[in-house]
Amino acid sequence: MRINLDRLLMDIEKYAAYGKNEQGGVTRPSFSPADHEVRQLFIEEIKELGLEVTIDGAANIWGKYKGTGKNPGSIVIGSHLDSVPNGGKYDGPLGVLMAKEIVKRLIELNIRLDHDIEIVSFTAEESNDFNLSTFGSRSFVGRITAEMLQDACDSKGARLSDELKKVNGGLDKFALMMDMHSDKKAFIELHIEQGQRLESANIPMAVINSVVGTYRSTVKVIGQSNHSGTTMMEHRKDALTASSEMILAVERYCQGQGNVVGTVGKLTISPNAANIIPGQVDFILEVRAEKSVTIQRAVEAIQEVLQEIAARREVEIQQEVFLDQKPVVLDQDIVSSLVETAREMNEPCLILPSMAVHDAAHMASVTKSAMVFVKSIEGKSHCPEEYSLPEDIEKAGNFILQGIINLDRTLYRTEYSLPINKTK
Repeated sequence: MRINLDRLLMDIEKYAAYGKNEQGGVTRPSFSPADHEVRQLFIEEIKELGLEVTIDGAANIWGKYKGTGKNPGSIVIGSHLDSVPNGGKYDGPLGVLMAKEIVKRLIELNIRLDHDIEIVSFTAEESNDFNLSTFGSRSFVGRITAEMLQDACDSKGARLSDELKKVNGGLDKFALMMDMHSDKKAFIELHIEQGQRLESANIPMAVINSVVGTYRSTVKVIGQSNHSGTTMMEHRKDALTASSEMILAVERYCQGQGNVVGTVGKLTISPNAANIIPGQVDFILEVRAEKSVTIQRAVEAIQEVLQEIAARREVEIQQEVFLDQKPVVLDQDIVSSLVETAREMNEPCLILPSMAVHDAAHMASVTKSAMVFVKSIEGKSHCPEEYSLPEDIEKAGNFILQGIINLDRTLYRTEYSLPINKTK
C-alpha cells in the first residue's frame, strides 16, 4: 500500500503558491491574507473528500474520516500550514498534506480502520506577531486559556479575539476544546528534521521519542560608556568585548557536551555608536537538551564562566530567566509500534530526540503522541532552500500509512492507560 507521490508533490507546490514572495520563499504567518486563503483551500479540499470538518476555538482545523466504530475515538495525523517570513514549503505543510494524502488513499482503497482517522492543521505553530508560537496546540490542550488572551494584540493593535473570529474560531469556544480531548487516542506528526543527523547517517527518516527542553534567560552586561579615542585600552570596561567572550564561552562549553546546544541569537548594544565604547549589552542565552538534569548542569557551568569573565573584565552582569520548558517524553507504545513497522517494511529508521519544539510535544499532555522526521537536505529550514528528497518523502508517507494501520490494531490495548508523556 503506497501513497500517490506525484499527487502529494503537486499539493506541496500548490500550497506553496499562497504567500510566495520575490525571494522564492513562503511568507504565510497565521491570520495573514495568505493564511486565510490557504485555510479556506484546505477546508474545501477535505470537505470534498467527505470528511467531517470541525474548527475549534483556536481555529485549528479538524477533518474526520469515520472508521468502522469497533474502537472509540480517533488516530490523529497532521501538523501546521503557517510559515515563518520567507520560509520554505515543507515545514508544517508536509505533515498536513501528507495526512490528507494518506486519508485520500484509504478512501480510494475503500479501507476503513476500526478507529476514526483525523487530519489536523494547527493554528500559528510558528512565531508570529502575537508572540504566541505553537498557539493552536497549546490552546487545545489548555496551556493557553481564553482568559490569558482577552487583551492579546499584535504590533498593529489588531486583537487576537477578532482575528480568531475571522477564521471561525473564538475565545467563546475555548472551553469546548476540553471536551474534545477524550476522543483523541493518538497523535502522529510528520515533520522535516531541520537538521543534518539523518543526512549524516544517510537514512531517510526517524521516529522521535522525545522533545528537548529549552532554557532561555536575558543577560544584561553593564560596563562603562566612554570616548573611543581618549580612553586607553587598559582603562576600558567594554560591555561588548566582555559579552563577546561570554558568547564564545557558551559555544565552547556546548561543543563538548553531545546533545546539548547553546545559542546567543539576539543582542542589543547601547549606545551603539561608532565612537563610543559600548556601555551595556543585552543578550538572550538559550540552552536545549534532552534531559532536565543536562540543561541544569549546562546552565550552572555557563553561569560560572560568565561570572568569572564579568569579574575579570570589571563589568556587572544581571540575569533573568523567562523560559524553562521541560523536556517531553513521547509515547513509548507508539514509538515501539512505529519502529516495528519500519522493521516489517525493511526500512532503515533512527530513533532520535527532536531538538525543536513541535505541536506533538503539547499534544503529549492529552494523548499518546509521537513524531516522524524525514531527512532535510543540508539541514536547511526556515528558508527558501528548505528541501527533502521526493524518494525520502515517499518512504516516510508509506511508513506512516502502514504505521497507522498497525497502530489501529494495537492501540485499543493501551489507549485507556495513562500516556507516558509527562515532563521530566
